[in-house]
Amino acid sequence: MAKCIKCEKRKGKRHCVALGDYLCNLCCGLLREKEIHCPQSCTFLEKHKPYQEQRIIEKKPESSPRALSPEEDILNDERMAWLAVHIEAPLKEYAEKKEAFSDKEALLSLEYARKKLEKGEGLIITPEEKSKPKNEIGEAIFQNIERCRYERKIILPGEVATYKREEKIKCLERIIFGVKFWAKGDFEGRNYIEQVLKRFARIKDLSRQKKIITTS
Repeated sequence: MAKCIKCEKRKGKRHCVALGDYLCNLCCGLLREKEIHCPQSCTFLEKHKPYQEQRIIEKKPESSPRALSPEEDILNDERMAWLAVHIEAPLKEYAEKKEAFSDKEALLSLEYARKKLEKGEGLIITPEEKSKPKNEIGEAIFQNIERCRYERKIILPGEVATYKREEKIKCLERIIFGVKFWAKGDFEGRNYIEQVLKRFARIKDLSRQKKIITTS
């Protein structure tokens, strides 16, 4: 049996479709979804998927709980709030189409976008997987983030309409924190999703009122 292509020490017992070679059990676990964009057809990925999802749910937030306080919440910044709206828009749209869309699916979608931002093009992706996003909603979130520009009626000299990569990740982590806060341990429910739907309903109402005031 050939040696693991990664560590070159242990036996390569698992055939990796993305690498086209064999990995040992340990390296497979270490590289999976970190350095390798694993195809959904991979039996090793499917076997460990529930475990990986649970790790995401139990992951400690990067921000402390104090980030939700009015004084420190980054979403009080107009630029970050604008980005947050674009991040949550795909969640809102999908939740309206699918009543069973849960906080867990929202969390996994946000984590997908965060990982993609962090890794960029560093993941090893098989040709057949390039046109097939692993997470449709997560991919929509990622694309929204990449397209998002801070729009103001007046852009002052020196202001930047684009977002830095660090800002995008920070905003994603803040929203992920919000999912865990509102889910209150019940990730199969829609506590967070309901909050998103209410926020967008308020935005729509405010937009409608503004148009009425403007045209009167």
